[in-house]
Amino acid sequence: MSLLADKRILLGVTGGIAAYKSADLVRRLQDQGATVRVVMTAGAQEFVRPLTFQALSGNPVHTDLLDPAAEAAMGHIELAKWADLILIAPASASCMARLAAGMADDLLSTLCLASEAPLYLAPAMNQAMWRHQATQANARTLRNRGATLLGPGAGSQACGDVGPGRMLEPLDIITQLTDAIAPEQVLQGKKVTITAGPTREALDPVRYLSNHSSGKMGFAIAAAAARAGAEVILIAGPVRLATPAGVTRVDVTSTDEMLAAAEKAADTSDLFIAAAAVVDFRPAVVAAQKIKKEAGSDSDVLQLVKNPDIVAAIAGRKSRRPFVVGFAAETEKVIEHARGKRTRKNLDMIVANDVSDPEGGFNSDRNQVVVIDREGEQALPLALKTELAAQLIRLIAEKAFGSP
Repeated sequence: MSLLADKRILLGVTGGIAAYKSADLVRRLQDQGATVRVVMTAGAQEFVRPLTFQALSGNPVHTDLLDPAAEAAMGHIELAKWADLILIAPASASCMARLAAGMADDLLSTLCLASEAPLYLAPAMNQAMWRHQATQANARTLRNRGATLLGPGAGSQACGDVGPGRMLEPLDIITQLTDAIAPEQVLQGKKVTITAGPTREALDPVRYLSNHSSGKMGFAIAAAAARAGAEVILIAGPVRLATPAGVTRVDVTSTDEMLAAAEKAADTSDLFIAAAAVVDFRPAVVAAQKIKKEAGSDSDVLQLVKNPDIVAAIAGRKSRRPFVVGFAAETEKVIEHARGKRTRKNLDMIVANDVSDPEGGFNSDRNQVVVIDREGEQALPLALKTELAAQLIRLIAEKAFGSP
């Protein structure tokens, strides 16, 4: 499966004759399984009509920063959050200069400033413009800030010149883009087990105890581990998420079911990541029939017993113990509680996050965490959970297996 599969790509098209190639690029990206939304500058619209990109992408084309209909709902911010990556093709000399200067005077430049998504540029301009010191300085500035330049290519240009500055052909852009986002195979040859989502404990045939975990973080980690070369077993509580590519999924409901699956998988695992939000207690007795309200009574007593501690059980194994990573979803004294949990449960590493923060935690597409091990702490700032998962996998691989 392509690394671009299921990617949400915001394609920026700037002014230049190479804009006609971007129409084909939309189709090529979709062939890779990506969802594409197009943003066009005023200059781009002089070469290709927005209707062309709308027909190809199946989505409205965005052209105006101050579109009253879109901006009533802060449309440009929603676009910035939607994108997994931003690809500007063609990227004109003017576009590169304005991005290097941090300008935000049209929709595309504003999106680039407002988005946390990685930025890729496919330059397209006259060979003299590309060679100019100002353009080269802008290219260096953009690279230093984390942008990736795809090309340019060299050859005959529309103006009759010959030299570097041509926009790469769409298939070459896709090849370089795929190479750029391909993760290092830091878990090649390793078997990884990951728990994700909530567990549920039945009260009766109708009701249950559970929590707000969406499973998004655990699923993102499973996808990142698979991309990093691992054989991945994902033990999933009841969530409505698609199984990541290359991952073997085991569905469970209760904590006992998750523990049994975890113990079995841990027998052959090198790494165990407990991202699930396991219910700490279950009813002492599960009613065979739906529990009815007692007439004349405004209260009832529910007797609970502790559930087994899955991550502690895996960390406490005497033989065939994998490297164990836990999660601490806290609402107060986050670091203090996480440190205690890591020590108490004999974990190699723990990932702490504040689930009361509306910017991250349960059900959000973003998160920020602090990773704690025996050597200290490292904060990973707010990012898409998909990006954060890739950072976590690289950090865990380094700590567990000495990967660079």
